[in-house]
Amino acid sequence: MRNESGTATSTDPAGRWSLVVPLKPLGRAKSRLAAASGALLRPRLALAFARDTVTAALSCPDVANVVVVTDDTAAGSALGALGALVVPDSPAAGLNAALAHGERVARAARPDAPLAALNADLPALRPAELSRVLEFSAAFPRTFVADASGIGTTFLSAGPGTELRPAFGGPSRARHLASGAVEITLPGIDSVRRDVDTGEDLRVALALGVGPFTAGRWAAGVPARDR
Repeated sequence: MRNESGTATSTDPAGRWSLVVPLKPLGRAKSRLAAASGALLRPRLALAFARDTVTAALSCPDVANVVVVTDDTAAGSALGALGALVVPDSPAAGLNAALAHGERVARAARPDAPLAALNADLPALRPAELSRVLEFSAAFPRTFVADASGIGTTFLSAGPGTELRPAFGGPSRARHLASGAVEITLPGIDSVRRDVDTGEDLRVALALGVGPFTAGRWAAGVPARDR
C-alpha cells in the first residue's frame, strides 16, 4: 500500500517489484501483425496483448505495482482500470527513453524496490513463470530474458540502487549481455519469452495459451477460416 504522498509503506514490502511496461500508441503498434490480422484488428490485438500482460503481472505475488508508459488515451484508460499506474510518454523519444521515464516514476514512488522493464506484447504471460524470473533476478544487479528468437529482449531488471540502462530494439540481447546484465536461461519460462510481432508469433502464443483479452479479441475479430 501507499501513503498519501505515494511512497511505499510497511505493508508494501520493498522486496516486491515495480514493473515498467511501455506501450506505443495503438495506431502505430504491432505493424508487422497487420498481414495476419488486418488493419482494423491489429490495434485491438495490441491492446488485448497489453491487457493480458498487465493482468498477469499484477497477479504475480512478487509484483507490487505496474507503471505503464503510453500516450494512447484509450489504452491508458483500459490499463489503468486493471490497476496499473499510467503515465504519459513525456520524452516521446522512443522505447528506451520511455522506459527511463517509467523507471524515474517507479523509483520515486518506491526507491528501495527492485525494478524491471517488461514488454507489453506477452499475451501468454503466466504469473508463476514471471515469479520465477523475478526470484532469480533478485540475486543479481541486472538481468534480462531474451525473446523466443534469441535476438531481442522481453524483460530487463535492475536491483535497488542500480540503473536499468535499457537497450531495447533490434538485437538487444547482445547489447544487454555486453552491458553486463546476466541472461536468464531458466527452463519453463516460455511465456515470459513469447512476445508477439508477427502472425506466426501469434499462432505460437495461441498454442501456448493466451490470456482472456487476447483470446476473446482473436475469436471475435477473425473469421474461422483465417485462425
